[in-house]
Amino acid sequence: MKTQTKSIKESAIVTVAAIRRSKSGPTEYLFNEKQRIFELRATTRSRGKSTAFLEHALDRKMPVRVVLDSRRSVIERIEPLSREEVAEFRGNKLLLKDPERSLRVDVKKIDPTVFNLVEYHLKLRCFRRCRRIIPNYKTAKKMFDFCAQQSCNLGGPFSVTPCIPFQYVRDGCYARAHKMRWIITTKYRYCCEKVFSFANQNNDRLAVKADKWGGCCVTWWYHVVPLVRVRLRFGRFSIAVAMVFDPGMFDKPVLLSTWLAAQENTACSSNAHVSMYSIQPGSAYTPANYAGTAFSTDPSYTATNATLIAYKNLTTCP
Repeated sequence: MKTQTKSIKESAIVTVAAIRRSKSGPTEYLFNEKQRIFELRATTRSRGKSTAFLEHALDRKMPVRVVLDSRRSVIERIEPLSREEVAEFRGNKLLLKDPERSLRVDVKKIDPTVFNLVEYHLKLRCFRRCRRIIPNYKTAKKMFDFCAQQSCNLGGPFSVTPCIPFQYVRDGCYARAHKMRWIITTKYRYCCEKVFSFANQNNDRLAVKADKWGGCCVTWWYHVVPLVRVRLRFGRFSIAVAMVFDPGMFDKPVLLSTWLAAQENTACSSNAHVSMYSIQPGSAYTPANYAGTAFSTDPSYTATNATLIAYKNLTTCP
């Protein structure tokens, strides 16, 4: 397992989700295909030209090629695409049909005794379609542990390919979530939705402390994980609750409200705040806009596997 301490250069074709300007800080660039928040490199040549190019790409919804320093969340270089490359990108970009609504949320006011109940979310079409609930927490933990055991940093051998880089939580949540969704639905045959969290209002950002990987702070503009239904029994009484699998952040399945609250670590950012959350069908892959009202899909797992391979040797904290 390689550990990197220097910059990590990554070339990617992306679409601009938003450009956020601040009076007191640098301009932030958000991409639908990346959960991290980026800035333009301070020494980038033709900085004004690069800014204008990204603004044009946002306005025209044009994909661009960027070279990113993922260790420092910096855009090193921006390159236009040929007509053929644009056509190919758009031809491969499949959107989720009829997505569910994204909802504003105040995490601090959530009542977990209600919010985590499956019944609370039954108004969602995707929730009404599923009837197979994980029968108990023990089974859910077994499934979670199987997913966690596929972490690339463990060295293998692995039961799935490619391995899943849970040790690199700076980016790639969309690929990790999609691979876990494949495991949950294919190996275990249970339903699986996705839940997205968004920091898409003002200067909000999702902020977590990566305690499992060295304790550094990590920030995102969105995050996504698989969401499952788990039945909890208390004698003759039982309830079905919404839980998430996020081995990058936790060592066990956790309640939906717990997962959301963990992304508001104000010790990592004074602007740590979950603006919205959105439960979507398991086929949802990444956001397709800043508002969280459109989502891409990856039915062939081609983008998923490419991202997992690209991030397999990376680590979260220096």
